[in-house]
Amino acid sequence: MIPYGRHFIDEGDIAEVVKTLHSGWITQGPKPEEFEQALASYCGASYAVVFSSGTAALHGAYFAAGLQRGDEFITPAMTFIATANAGVYLGADPVFADIESDTGNIDAASAASLITKKTRLIAAVDYAGHPFNGKPLYETAVKNGLVLVEDACHALGASHMADDGSWKRTGSCQYSHMTVFSFHPVKSITTGEGGAVVTNDKDFYDRLRLFGSHGIAKHAANFQYPPDGPWYYEMQELGYNYRMTDFQAALGLSQLKKLPLFLERRRDIAAYYDNAFRGNRFFDIPVERDYAKSAWHLYPIRLKEQYKDSKRNIFLQLREKGIGVQCHYIPVTHHPFYRRRGEVHLPQTEDFYQRQISIPIFPALTYMDMEYVRQKIYDVFENMPDIDDYDDEYDYE
Repeated sequence: MIPYGRHFIDEGDIAEVVKTLHSGWITQGPKPEEFEQALASYCGASYAVVFSSGTAALHGAYFAAGLQRGDEFITPAMTFIATANAGVYLGADPVFADIESDTGNIDAASAASLITKKTRLIAAVDYAGHPFNGKPLYETAVKNGLVLVEDACHALGASHMADDGSWKRTGSCQYSHMTVFSFHPVKSITTGEGGAVVTNDKDFYDRLRLFGSHGIAKHAANFQYPPDGPWYYEMQELGYNYRMTDFQAALGLSQLKKLPLFLERRRDIAAYYDNAFRGNRFFDIPVERDYAKSAWHLYPIRLKEQYKDSKRNIFLQLREKGIGVQCHYIPVTHHPFYRRRGEVHLPQTEDFYQRQISIPIFPALTYMDMEYVRQKIYDVFENMPDIDDYDDEYDYE
């Protein structure tokens, strides 16, 4: 089975992890800070804080933004559940905006229409690695006194065009107050599990640092009360143990050096698929708008109108032929937990969900793999049976 995504670990990565394990530092050593500095430098941001997962990083970003019980935050439903869950952890209520029909990213006009006196934050997702259209949404957020968090868990290495025509990396925070990354194995780089928040705001940075380490301050300059002695520390907020280990950070540092090669490979694969599938009569290929350079975390095809009712059939046939397609995503609003919070009308999100299938894209994908994917996709579409008679018990994991 060719999966839709897969990590790439080489002997250099393994050597860096082993070296760190031999160093005597397992956690709370120097490597996480080294990784933070390297990540901030890569993105062109002032600060970075690493976390134990992308979900933990989202939780930290929302906390730093001041999101709390009784607040509302706006986010798309076409995302992994963590984007919404992280706000619910803090007692806030998600309000779901619709998406652009081609990119799958949050629709700025839809988001703007949902702002109320309770709104504290907007979380914009860079779906599939394609940067959201940042400027109009950022201007809306600033005008209304809101914090804009960019969920770029798909988009490390992506870029957007700045006002002066130059290209800025995702994480430079030109059009966001904080940007969140994930280092899950299928993402741009991996630390096993892990995440980070980058920002240019010192106050956000300080709150992020506090939140990820039990809410504890250890430096005298940050104490709220006179210290009892050199052993003194203060728990100032209800934080969490969201720290990244040293050996994870060592892997992250090694992987970050390979990121340009990973990105180049993903773009080559996307270009191959574009050439192979452009103009076909079965599905639309993903777009890359003029203002964006995607990180190509996913390659999401969208079935044409006459084929969207056959999604399940197509999906199962592709799986049977050894292509590990996936669906990104079941809308957050479809899950029982969120259904109990009330019905939401999101026509573009629903249509996108009915059409979308992710096909394999990852750096280690070979030319033979890509050619196999191309051939089998055309085989399935050109020979679709009239009746869907596949087993309802099929494993979708």
